[in-house]
Amino acid sequence: MPDKNSSPDSQVKYPSLPELTLRGMLLGILITAIFTASNVYLGLKVGLTFSSSIPAAVISMAVLRFFKDSNVLENNMVQTQASAAGTLSAIIFVLPGLLMLGYWQGFPFWETLLLCACGGSMGVLFTIPLRRAMVVNSDLPYPEGRAAAEILKVGSQMRKDKAEGRGKSGKSSGMKDIVGGTFVAALFSLLSNGFHVASSEVSHWVSLGRTSATQLPMGFSMALLGAGYLIGIASGIAIFVGTLLSWGVFVPYLTSVMTPETGQAASDFAHSIWASKVRFIGAGCIGTAAVWTLITLIKPVIDGVKLMG
Repeated sequence: MPDKNSSPDSQVKYPSLPELTLRGMLLGILITAIFTASNVYLGLKVGLTFSSSIPAAVISMAVLRFFKDSNVLENNMVQTQASAAGTLSAIIFVLPGLLMLGYWQGFPFWETLLLCACGGSMGVLFTIPLRRAMVVNSDLPYPEGRAAAEILKVGSQMRKDKAEGRGKSGKSSGMKDIVGGTFVAALFSLLSNGFHVASSEVSHWVSLGRTSATQLPMGFSMALLGAGYLIGIASGIAIFVGTLLSWGVFVPYLTSVMTPETGQAASDFAHSIWASKVRFIGAGCIGTAAVWTLITLIKPVIDGVKLMG
């Protein structure tokens, strides 16, 4: 029983909002399956994956707004469920590594299932301490978790304003943009990959000497355009700088100091140098960045232990 002397705020009864609903679970499963397939495709094609929390939040709000009794908790459940798409697709980097190392000769179902289950369990366990380090106490100006929360709050406020008759006609849920983008991407993919009346890749080889050569690669893909929009301008610039270093510095230099095979074309020689040498430089940069990230995460823990000791 509430105390008579307690403040009125402590006796406020908050409405019970449905959170775990059948429609939300089905929508989350559908979004997760689509985004996982997209991440697997992009990861195997260009080695790039994107986080699905923010687009899943937008899609869930756009779909669930057609139900009168939907709420922000249900939207949050859908986007949380769909956020697993980015982590599920990370298995594409582990399984090919096992194949290249010779540990596996195929893709056994049960071993793959157990590996994914162990990885998912470890991810959930690591989320508990890492959330405080990378979201709550992070130096990042706008962590993605906060961005997704702000999107859900804005969508909830828009729905509330509309219900109270204060909604502005200029506000949109974004469903038209999602459907329009899907249609344009499907049409371009059909024209380029289906009918072959449009080209998605253009390249020009440049000879810089007797054996030195490089390539000016240019391509256009709706999938990469959407992924680039999701990862942001900073990550896009990093990828662009990596392309310039690869084909503008490393490939011309290595092709000038190494000798091609007898009768090998300059373009074939440059491409083999890129595949056997330059790509491993990029892999080393990724490994160095991963080690540095671990050091920066472990250092506060070590400092805290020293202070306690």
